[in-house]
Amino acid sequence: MKPKIAIFSLTGCEGCSLAILELENELLDILEAVEIVNFREGMTEKSWDIDIGFVDGAVSTPTDAEEVKHMREHSKVLVAIGSCACLGGINTLKNHQDPAEYRKYVYGERAEWFDNIDAQPISNFVKVDYDLPGCPMVKEEFLQFVKLTLAGRPFRLPQTAVCVECKKRGNLCLYEQGIICLGPVTRAGCDAICPSYGSKCEGCRGLVGEEQLKAAGVNLREQYDVKLDDVLADFRMFGAYQGKDLP
Repeated sequence: MKPKIAIFSLTGCEGCSLAILELENELLDILEAVEIVNFREGMTEKSWDIDIGFVDGAVSTPTDAEEVKHMREHSKVLVAIGSCACLGGINTLKNHQDPAEYRKYVYGERAEWFDNIDAQPISNFVKVDYDLPGCPMVKEEFLQFVKLTLAGRPFRLPQTAVCVECKKRGNLCLYEQGIICLGPVTRAGCDAICPSYGSKCEGCRGLVGEEQLKAAGVNLREQYDVKLDDVLADFRMFGAYQGKDLP
């Protein structure tokens, strides 16, 4: 019997769900090995007998919180996909604003009709077995996860920083151009796509490990006179850093 897969969406743009559909030929190969039983972006039928559930989007409303608990209850394995599900994502920008103001801006005179809570990663509400971060998630990483899982092999995220991938691609360091980039403290796995096309890394894959973070802080201060606090402040874009004490 084929493993049963579901793809769910909470508060977000659903770009990570769309990334799965964009796999096209690879998705056809996956469908030979698994059965998709619940996927709002791709089908109308629904089943709650799920082996692996993938969730994109943040928990940003009380309804989201209840839904993700339901998803966890019916999924043997639960995987957070994308920055919103893994970190809180762009949604967390509202956490730094007056709730009354943003509710009025979004909902107008009907603001009181809709309940909101601070945007949070789904791991704040349920046990998450794996994370596939990124905005959107790296679809090749999704493929790798599915293949390894079906083969019964462990999946692990890269434990190095985006800077490693940047150097492999031969990119000129943006710090040498006077641009503060989050590559030194962001988890690798995106093949340094943003710096490779002239844009700074904005940390959508979250902070890399604590030891790398300490080392990056020392290097940035010594080489470029950049404070690590200033770098981490930019991590608020995707919710990877919410002002906690630095290691």
